[in-house]
Amino acid sequence: MIIILLTFLNQKMEISLMDKYQKAIRENVCAICVDSTDHGACTLTNKETCAVQLYLPEIVDLVHKYDGKNLDELKILLRDKICSHCRTSGDDGDCYLREDANCSLDRYYMLIVDVIKRVDESPN
Repeated sequence: MIIILLTFLNQKMEISLMDKYQKAIRENVCAICVDSTDHGACTLTNKETCAVQLYLPEIVDLVHKYDGKNLDELKILLRDKICSHCRTSGDDGDCYLREDANCSLDRYYMLIVDVIKRVDESPN
């Protein structure tokens, strides 16, 4: 019974923390995204994909697991782990969105990493 309760509380804390990441991303990345309105509302259609929103848990996990200081290495790691699963990435690893500077993860990469780290450092 105690194990079940601890598991439930841990899952609830993880969801709550992910909500903080999502909120911070919306306020800091979506608000300036070229695919948003002046008020930060996403203008992507159902046929389009925002890699940041779709893969945010995986992005956060990779940022947390990366212990190096070289952000270019982290970007390569993100491309290996995230982009390889994205539906816009071809078998050869090329991505038409990234090539056109239209991939939100690629375009706002530095800001996304910064936002994740700021959430981690915040006291709440």
